[in-house]
Amino acid sequence: MMGELSAHGHELTTHPDQADVLVVNTCSFIDPAKKESIDTILEMAEYKKVGNAKRLVVAGCLVERYRGDIRKDMPEVDAVIGTNEIERIVAVCEGVAEERKDEPAAAPAPYLYHDLTPRILSTPRHFAYMKIAEGCDHPCSFCVIPQYRGKFRSRRFESVISEATRLFGQGVREINLIGQDTTCYGEDFGLKDGLAQLLARLAQIETQQQKWVRFLYAYPNKVTQKLLDTIAEHADLVKYIDMPLQHASAPVLKRMKRGASGDIFLKLIERIRRTIPGVAIRTSFIAGFPGETDADFETLCQFVEAAQLDRLGVFSYSDEDTSGSYALDGKVDGRTISNRKRRLMAVQRKISRVKNRQLIGRDVPVLVEGPSAETDLLWQARMSTQAPEIDGVVLINDFEGAEPAAGQMRFLRITETHDYDIIGTLLASTETDTRLPAPNLIQIAPNFVVPNLIPAR
Repeated sequence: MMGELSAHGHELTTHPDQADVLVVNTCSFIDPAKKESIDTILEMAEYKKVGNAKRLVVAGCLVERYRGDIRKDMPEVDAVIGTNEIERIVAVCEGVAEERKDEPAAAPAPYLYHDLTPRILSTPRHFAYMKIAEGCDHPCSFCVIPQYRGKFRSRRFESVISEATRLFGQGVREINLIGQDTTCYGEDFGLKDGLAQLLARLAQIETQQQKWVRFLYAYPNKVTQKLLDTIAEHADLVKYIDMPLQHASAPVLKRMKRGASGDIFLKLIERIRRTIPGVAIRTSFIAGFPGETDADFETLCQFVEAAQLDRLGVFSYSDEDTSGSYALDGKVDGRTISNRKRRLMAVQRKISRVKNRQLIGRDVPVLVEGPSAETDLLWQARMSTQAPEIDGVVLINDFEGAEPAAGQMRFLRITETHDYDIIGTLLASTETDTRLPAPNLIQIAPNFVVPNLIPAR
């Protein structure tokens, strides 16, 4: 949306009081996301009273789910745009589009951007997310994403390669491939091992300096040996697997309509580690899924102990009224869910503490992010085994040679560790030129430009 607006002459601002139009991009996956979206809409609406704003536009999944309710219960909202209506953003912001007050008369065609779509990165200039597919065909009973994102569809192979080549040429050092299920990439084209083929081609893109390529959101039964061999083969493919397992108890996984079991997952994890030395494995679990008994939860805790995962996130089950699991019996009360989540994270915290301590004294490559968000006295970086925004970080408290610069890849000597974060000394750079080229505002920008329009969140 930012790319389309910028391409049509609009300027972006991070100051809502200066904006003429406010755009709130929303999520409605689980209750906390819905609440944050609604709170942000109401917060932005206040700027129509005290700022320059004349229009408030709400976009994203909340619109797909509650289009009529938003228009009826939020008179402050001037226009809404669903996930398949992104190309309407310019007309809607300019107030020239015919407003659809309830459901569209005809469902718009499923949207999927491509390499020629105008785009502005909202991330720092040294890393980017790149969507390779949209939608999902899995029947997971807790998930509402297929209802709002539609059936699975992949971007064309050469479209992905073209965009990645351009991003690397503009100074991006790390590309993170995303989609509701990246491991199904290419299946709708009849492509066998599509993700493995794509990763191999991305690794072969020539760049002046080292690059990182990572993919997120792997579905466990789609992690093939070919995929693992490809990651092991190419140095630029980071040794990192993000694979949400959701649970380890076979009865719970059956009710989730995911299948498998903790034993099957342990064998898969063993195969991943055998194929990719030094790999970091991240997963996520749901605590309190309907029907989860004390015994099921104990099975999950025992699995986490046995698996010794590198990164782990735990979500409280959210009872969404349009999900398949909403009709299931055996609902777990909120206090029990909270206690189980806390206990599971305590188990993982001990594992993470031990794993991090084993790194003390090692020299590891890192991507410098910039000054720390915690204090101006420290710099921040990430190892390749730390995905942006979801994993821990590396804090730099000393450096050798030139002062650190965002986007550099340098070695760091680890001197101290905590439960999730790592501290160390940045070693002298061996890169000949760490400067990033000037950005193209239609394709990539350093954080936003000047007033007139603000996309909130």
